[in-house]
Formats: sequence, structure tokens, C-alpha cells
Amino acid sequence: MASIWSKFALAGVVAAAVGAGVAYALTKPDPHPASYWAGLAAPDLSHGEVLFWAGGCASCHAAAGAQGEALKVLSGGRALPTAFGTFHVPNISSDPQAGIGGWTLAQFGDAMTRGVGAKGEHLYPSFPYGSYARMTREDINDLFGYLKSLPASDAIAPPHALNFPFNMRIAVGGWKLLYFSDAPRVDLAEAGDAVKRGQYLVEGPGHCGECHTPRNVLGGFQAGQWLAGGPNPEGEGRIPDITPGSQSIGQWSEEEIVTYLETGFTPDFDSVGGSMVEVQQNLAHLPKSDLQAIAAYLKAVPAR
Repeated sequence: MASIWSKFALAGVVAAAVGAGVAYALTKPDPHPASYWAGLAAPDLSHGEVLFWAGGCASCHAAAGAQGEALKVLSGGRALPTAFGTFHVPNISSDPQAGIGGWTLAQFGDAMTRGVGAKGEHLYPSFPYGSYARMTREDINDLFGYLKSLPASDAIAPPHALNFPFNMRIAVGGWKLLYFSDAPRVDLAEAGDAVKRGQYLVEGPGHCGECHTPRNVLGGFQAGQWLAGGPNPEGEGRIPDITPGSQSIGQWSEEEIVTYLETGFTPDFDSVGGSMVEVQQNLAHLPKSDLQAIAAYLKAVPAR
């Protein structure tokens, strides 16, 4: 009888080991192959600057209250309070030790599009790589080149202060398995060029859905609620629905949306407020054709 139980115990151990191996294989960090980042031309720094503003890099990585050229000193350090704990934004300046000046394009690109850090670790999705995953490798190259041209800072951000079990990076692999995808958020395959450009900007570098889409208890987007608004993931208040079904922005014309993104003024002459102030100021740097594309996309997405 003891021998039978020993066999059962051994089988259980083997099954557990196999299960753990399968789980790790499904959830381990998954960077692009090195060849993906090879063979790119010299970065276009002027285009990299457009992507810098489209991606709102300064809104998180510059010092709070920074203005003008200080917005380009990406020293990090801001605290992002969430239900999972407090994240501290890292230094992404050109400093080779404190920032990303010593990184390779592959390291930067895998962080941006795969959520994999320079040491091969999972990155927390407080960094919106779930959106940046839609960016092309050429755009990543241009953005990286531009960031390396900006001033260096030797500031070191505090470590994240997260609640258990969210302080275990291995759990991020499970989150990615459930929610990480580089597929389009909505099917607009038959749309025109302007809408497709808007889709790229909104779903990719602009990462608008990171705030404007409601999340479930694990921090994943709620299915079928793309851009439908919801509780502010970083604090009090609500982020508005920006689909055509809303009773505010959804009723604006495309030209009114463009004017809002250019100037910060709504159709009834109110002004942008809250966390959208920095977003609008960033987007105002984009060419008008890109703002028109964003507006076209927002009128094309499904109403909620």
C-alpha cells in the first residue's frame, strides 16, 4: 500500500512540475527576436519629436509642473497611486546610468512593445506598453533616437511600493497572458486612410484608451467598452466617454474635436481641465493632419 501511495505522490510531484513548466513557458518575458530590431536606418529625430509629443512622454517622465524646455528633462520620480499600490515613474533621460542612455534599441523597443525591461524582466503595465505594442519598429527607432538627444539627468526614482501579490513581477506574466495583445482594439479594416492613421495614433502612441477605457479588478480593459470612460485609474473622479455615443464629446463635430486638441477650448468656450490639460498641450504639437485623423477615428469607433 505504501508503494502505491509513493507512486501517487511521485505522480503528483511530476504533474506539478510539468504544470509549473507550462505556466512559466506561457508567462515568461517574451521579447522580440534580436533580428526584429536589426537593419533600421538612422533615426529621423524630427519625426521622433512628433512621437514624443504624441506619446505624452513628458506628462509622466518630466518633473511635476515642468514647462518649456524643462519638459524634455525626463528625470522621472512622479508617484502614480493606484489600487495596486504606488508606482514611481522611472528616469528615461539620456543619462547612461540613471536613465536609458546606455540601452540598445532592442532593449528600448522590447520595453515599449513587449513590456520587457533591460534586464529581461516583466514591466508593470502602469507603463502603457499594451498600447505602444502597436507602434512600428521604425517609429520606435525614431523615438529612441530623439530621446537620446535630450538632456541627461542623474535622478533616481524610488522603487515601486506595491501591495502583495502585485509586488511579484512574475505575476505580470499571467496578466499579459490574459490581457496583452497588439491587435487593433476595434475592426476598422475597411476605413479610409485618415481613420486608419487616427487609429494608429489613438490606439498606439497616444494610448488614449489607458485612461478612457474602464478596467476590471485585475486592471484589464473591460470587454466591449473601448473608450467608454470610467473611474480615474489614478485617483478621484471619472474619465469621460469619448465615443460617438457620449452626450458630450460624442456630440462634437470632427472640426470641433480638432479645435479642442489644438487650443484646449471646447465648442461652448469652456477650457480643458484636469489631467487632460497636459494631454492637450502635448497633442497641440502634432501636425493638424494628425489631429484631423484622431478626430476621424473618434467618430468612427463604436458608440457606447
